[in-house]
Amino acid sequence: MSSPASERSAAATTPAPAPAAPSALPAASAHPRSVRAREAVLAAAAELLAEGGLPAATADAVSARSGVSKATVYKHWPSRTAVAAEAFGRLMAHAVPLPDSGDAREDLREQVRRVSAFYAGPVGVVFAQLLAACVTDPGAAPYFRSHFLQRRRDAVADLWGRAQAQGIARASVTADVAADLLFGPLVFRLMTGHTPLGESEADAISAAALDGLLDDRDVTPGS
Repeated sequence: MSSPASERSAAATTPAPAPAAPSALPAASAHPRSVRAREAVLAAAAELLAEGGLPAATADAVSARSGVSKATVYKHWPSRTAVAAEAFGRLMAHAVPLPDSGDAREDLREQVRRVSAFYAGPVGVVFAQLLAACVTDPGAAPYFRSHFLQRRRDAVADLWGRAQAQGIARASVTADVAADLLFGPLVFRLMTGHTPLGESEADAISAAALDGLLDDRDVTPGS
């Protein structure tokens, strides 16, 4: 039998369990009828978000606009915020395409400008509404992460991969860190409203961040 002292020692040296991974989204049905219903709901939600923000995208409004019953809507999503989050992710993907000029530094700067302009417009208000709503709707948060946040981070990872391929990215910097430093300030400014989100402000943010993220003083694209 082990002694209390040895049990305490073992407990002290046992690694703590890793944090749980974010909840995976349920697999969407591939049945044609379900696919059509989901597409109709997402299209309706995107229209309503563009017209009146999250307050306009109620379950009743989405159902009426899409022609899909509320019961079916709630069969596929846990809440109307989850529907809106997925629809918003699609909207963002189409509204902010990735630049590809061949110059990774300039593409990163341009993407900061594009995302800043997106947040500064009416849809930026919708983003802030969704972010706030997901705080009190934990069932919707995985949809916001998967369909919006992760897609945007994947896009930045693509840009960061180009910088690495051109030999201008600091080897110690990951794509996640680059995304946080380049785009985190935009979200903070959107939520606090303490500074405008104009092009000059976006350029100042990207210049300061890229000064630390890149090491391209002696490297030119294609060299």
